[in-house]
Amino acid sequence: MGKYAEDAKELLGLVGGKGNIAAVSHCMTRMRFALNDPAKADVKKIEAMKAVKGSFTQSGQFQVIIGNTVADFYNDFIAVAGIEGVSKDAVKQAAKQNQNVLQRIVTALAEIFAPLIPAIITGGLILGFRNCIDSLYLFENGTKTLCDISQFWAGIDSFLWLIGEAVFHMLPVGICWSVTKKMGTTQMLGIVLGLTLVSGQLLNAYAVAGTAAEDIPVWNFGSFQVNMIGYQAQVIPAILAAFTLVYLERFFRKITPQVVSMIVVPFCSLLLAVIAAHFILGPVGWKIGSVISSVVYAGITGSFKVIFGAVFGFVYAPLVITGLHHMSNAIDLQLIALSNIAQGSAVLGMIALQRKDAEAQEVNVPACISCYLGVTEPAIFGVNLKFAYPFICGMIGSACAAVVCVATGTTANAIGVGGLPGILSIQPKYMASFAICMAIAAGVPFILTFMVGKKKLAGTAQTQAAGSISAENGKADSSNARKSNVQADVKEWKAFLSGRVIPLKEVGDGVFSEGVMGEGLAILPENNILYAPVAGMISVLMEESRHACGMRLENGMEILLHVGVDTVDMKGDGFEYLVKEGENVAAGTPLIRFDRDKIKAAGHPDTTVCVITEQGNGGKASFHTGIDAMAGKTTVITLDPSSV
Repeated sequence: MGKYAEDAKELLGLVGGKGNIAAVSHCMTRMRFALNDPAKADVKKIEAMKAVKGSFTQSGQFQVIIGNTVADFYNDFIAVAGIEGVSKDAVKQAAKQNQNVLQRIVTALAEIFAPLIPAIITGGLILGFRNCIDSLYLFENGTKTLCDISQFWAGIDSFLWLIGEAVFHMLPVGICWSVTKKMGTTQMLGIVLGLTLVSGQLLNAYAVAGTAAEDIPVWNFGSFQVNMIGYQAQVIPAILAAFTLVYLERFFRKITPQVVSMIVVPFCSLLLAVIAAHFILGPVGWKIGSVISSVVYAGITGSFKVIFGAVFGFVYAPLVITGLHHMSNAIDLQLIALSNIAQGSAVLGMIALQRKDAEAQEVNVPACISCYLGVTEPAIFGVNLKFAYPFICGMIGSACAAVVCVATGTTANAIGVGGLPGILSIQPKYMASFAICMAIAAGVPFILTFMVGKKKLAGTAQTQAAGSISAENGKADSSNARKSNVQADVKEWKAFLSGRVIPLKEVGDGVFSEGVMGEGLAILPENNILYAPVAGMISVLMEESRHACGMRLENGMEILLHVGVDTVDMKGDGFEYLVKEGENVAAGTPLIRFDRDKIKAAGHPDTTVCVITEQGNGGKASFHTGIDAMAGKTTVITLDPSSV
């Protein structure tokens, strides 16, 4: 019987027994459960257990916080339960049974777009800037743009289109690559498939709505013809085509003899996927788009235009996700501008909610700016869809503004820039009413997002606070049991990384931010090697993920060093241990080498935390935050042994 056998037996009963566990695994500090029926878990009794420091549910997983000894607890648990542990990916897959269809779709979209967000944000800011210099008629009595009167700015506008086109017109290439990467199939085939969707041989997607049917180029196969239409900036056709490629490759790899696999699998998979994309998936998408365009025109000009305006204002943002918004650009400029503002204001609400989260603001702020300048993709894919409720709040605000816009007959002169500058495209006599609509589109989503988000965060904090109380009780017991002389070399702890030192509350992870694991601080790293802040023994390593380690000091204290947030999902890619478990190390000893670029490409912050998980006999700790530290030199934590 292991040390935690009794606790493991108790936890097994409280989560609903063996029959309620679909899968179980663990990370550096937490047991991760996928439960068949989450309602059977007795959360209050689980959090009251002495070995448990808190619990929470995330993405369908029920996570129980144990601490540095979670590996030992996990081994005892699977022995007592008589079940076999699985990988964290398997738990994640099993946890999807606890998500509804919408949550699964949003999760899939988030996983696909996470690696693309940096490029989308860059493209959004560039296109927003280009909108301001080539689409705003601010000069010579409102007849010319900055590009019209300046060759320099015209050259800048033309040059910047290199990046804008690469990011948005070629977006299907990135999507197809990301899907194949996520599904573990051949990424190069995904890239080639994406290139066939945006080939220069095809009619550009942005030009389709303004091209007569007889002028659209076709592939003529004698008995039938297929339109040669591109899918620039379109999301759904690219995703469908990519998943078609994935499942075709898996099918052919399964049935093809190994000796000819290198020839048959890629050839058949890619050929059939491209045919499906251009013969079936794409044309169906365009047909749907044509119907939407006709409905929009009839709705805005018909007897029920106010009701229709509300509906269209509400659903416009989801149209951006599908790429079908290209079909209605010619008839809904004023509603486009309002939807842009609404989604931007939802992001502004997230900026207010996450004002202390530096990592989140790296995405929030530029996404908000580009959205207000008329480019919504960074806001939708980078922020609002990730949390879901800001997206819905933006849709509601857009619908409210659209009602007023349509009711007042507000009309634009022509297609122009969206977002805040969109007012310059409105007919002068309607500018006052459009300004009111803009205020509604800005105010309603911001208020709703802030209120809903504050309520959600408060609920999370309350759940985790209970775990924090349990943790403090456990620490008090272990502290009384450990009394030893404090060594001089553990009174001052040096920076474990070079970078900005921040409080735990700004980390953006519920477990660390709320102090569930204990007190500590974090550093926004500028280097890629984690060093020991103090002398001690390496007590815990995670051989699979290699993203964290535990240390035990001579004064009985135990600390956890954790690189990044949710980096356990990377399964060790980009991480390398430089020490071994049980090894005694001095302050400044290199512990982990990590790849910051890979962490960010995977969509995770690289914020690194140091948490005191067991107080031991170290005394009261003082944390020096708000400073720029140098690894191994700057003191970031000091202990007062007299307080023991």
